Amino acid sequence: MPNRYRHFAAFSALLGWLALTLQLLLSIQLTIANGQGAMAGVWIYFGFFTVLTNLLVAMALTAAAGHGPGTIGRFFRRADVHTALAMSIIIVCAIYNLMLRQLWHPHGWQIVADDALHMVMPLLFVLHWWLAVPKATLRWVQIAYWQAYPVAYFVYALARGALNHWYPYPFLDVTTLGYLQVLLNACAVLLVFVVVATLLLALGRWQLRRHARATAPAQP
Repeated sequence: MPNRYRHFAAFSALLGWLALTLQLLLSIQLTIANGQGAMAGVWIYFGFFTVLTNLLVAMALTAAAGHGPGTIGRFFRRADVHTALAMSIIIVCAIYNLMLRQLWHPHGWQIVADDALHMVMPLLFVLHWWLAVPKATLRWVQIAYWQAYPVAYFVYALARGALNHWYPYPFLDVTTLGYLQVLLNACAVLLVFVVVATLLLALGRWQLRRHARATAPAQP
């Protein structure tokens, strides 16, 4: 990553970790208040695609800031990994604001956590992707590989729901909708993932062409 953007990555990573910590504390506080105990709050916390994606985003930003040496750090600094995470965090923002925001009305610190994880972090990460991530190694075939993460989450969410009949999102609620409708919903969401990934890669290619034109030597 270009050195001039490492401070931006470090600031964004810090904000991401703070927002994730706040959301974890709020989750635990809620389940304790409901008489379920702290571990129930941790269990619920790790059930959300928003939380898991923001964790990965925070790790990628930490690595980009230069604080992720070794194999894990190199993995999270890869352009394809950053682009896959950009795809996922955009979906987090879009689905929450278009489909879920109106379903509940948070108060106090929950508003801060919600806006940080669903609005601020997506904006910061996509901006980091645009400014700091080299795009030359991105390939169209990678779009298919990037779908492994949302597919794995879908399986994970259904497996968790089979254990305690709790589903993190209404469109994944097997108890209410049944497996067939949930599968159709998941396929529709996966199509959106593919569309967003395609747009990101197209933007990356356009950015490369623009840079090549800008840096080409002038013709005599």
